[in-house]
Amino acid sequence: MKVKTVTANNRKKAFEIETTSGDYTFPYALLRMQPDPDNRVEEAFADEDLGREAFTYRLADGREDTIHLDAVLEYNRDPSHLHELLVHRLTVEALKAVETSDVSKRELIRALGTSASQFYRLLDPANRTKSVAQLIALLHLLGREVDVVVSEVRNLPGARGRRRPSRGRAEQPG
Repeated sequence: MKVKTVTANNRKKAFEIETTSGDYTFPYALLRMQPDPDNRVEEAFADEDLGREAFTYRLADGREDTIHLDAVLEYNRDPSHLHELLVHRLTVEALKAVETSDVSKRELIRALGTSASQFYRLLDPANRTKSVAQLIALLHLLGREVDVVVSEVRNLPGARGRRRPSRGRAEQPG
């Protein structure tokens, strides 16, 4: 994903970011260097030095800072970004488990019913096209348990109005 344009909206106190995958906002309140009425955002632009995966803003006093798209996606709770974070975390845990396991890689490949090349892709943190189900199966074979906790998010941007009650019951962590 790349930044196409960035607009500093001083009235809304937020950046408006247009990317190749959609439009997002990012509030000034989350900035390390916060603007104020006497030191407004003068310029914001897609940062070419970072491959347009970030944007840089400059305040009236000349100071500047850079915000990576990951921060924008996390603030906006972008589903594809959250999926990538989950896959990455499961991959890191699988790598640790494989390194410390007495089970051979050949046995793991056989038990998963996959090829050696697919197994190594599963352990590659750079590969984002792997299956969460396969990662969970691998972790299970390595004696690891994966718990999924679903909880209510408070102050979610854009989540206004009446909340619908849950139809099912989920076990609360305790």
